[in-house]
Amino acid sequence: MKNIAVIGSGTMGNGIAHVFAQNGFKVNLIDISEKALEKALATIEKNLDRLISKEKIDEATKQDTLANLTTFTDLEEGVASADLVVEAATENTELKLSIFKQIDKATQPKCILATNTSSISITKIAAVTSRPDKVIGMHFMNPVPIMKLVEIIRGYNTSDEVTKTIMEMSKTLGKVPVEVNDYPGFVANRILMPMINEAIYSLYEGVAGVEEIDTVMKLGMAHPMGPLQLADFIGLDVCLSILNVLYDGFGNPKYAPCPLLVNMVEAGHKGVKTGSGFYSWTHGTKDLIVADSFK
Repeated sequence: MKNIAVIGSGTMGNGIAHVFAQNGFKVNLIDISEKALEKALATIEKNLDRLISKEKIDEATKQDTLANLTTFTDLEEGVASADLVVEAATENTELKLSIFKQIDKATQPKCILATNTSSISITKIAAVTSRPDKVIGMHFMNPVPIMKLVEIIRGYNTSDEVTKTIMEMSKTLGKVPVEVNDYPGFVANRILMPMINEAIYSLYEGVAGVEEIDTVMKLGMAHPMGPLQLADFIGLDVCLSILNVLYDGFGNPKYAPCPLLVNMVEAGHKGVKTGSGFYSWTHGTKDLIVADSFK
């Protein structure tokens, strides 16, 4: 399996494409926007330069990585020769189901279809294809080139052979794959999102401010960043979407999104991607706290 297609060139998609290409795979990076693809390649090159500056790779590795990448705006053309497709589009159920219907028809029968979804049912996605045994979750962590974990999620019909193949492939990327079963939020977000939601409730109810909440979790629990800062990096809209999946999937009130989170997303404050969330961001740098005005 040497030919990889990655659908979606945003933060996760370009990171996934980068990692595969750096490890010798031929990668077709697919997006409907040519501008988005240009931005993705620029991001990958910037991240490779950062690795060079840290003496983790050399210039030859950078050039080989870039040579392994080809961009496409036509989905069918981009996936036609793929051994593995990794979908990394927006965390929207209907969009993902539509994409999987398309790639099921456009790929070779042997091709494995993977999704980078952080919460949506693999079994539900697999059900719209003619090969549910070859559909699996590959939930990479952000930033993909740095983070070691990959959640490998088995759908109800995912075969042992496909699971083993993807587990072994993940190891060749320098990742640590962990096999989990298909329940809402899997493991990572089933545990993480209630914590983030509770941190937002603590702010909403006036227990403490943004910096105070994050400082408690960083210094008291040895987290590398606080839950509110992490939510900004993930995207508040993504956090809201995952919490809704958990709430719908389990029907438990503990997963109900905090009203402050809902209001912030509706107001367009989605974190780093929009320049404002629980913090104000300028070129990815945290400046000042803004969330208190959304209570």
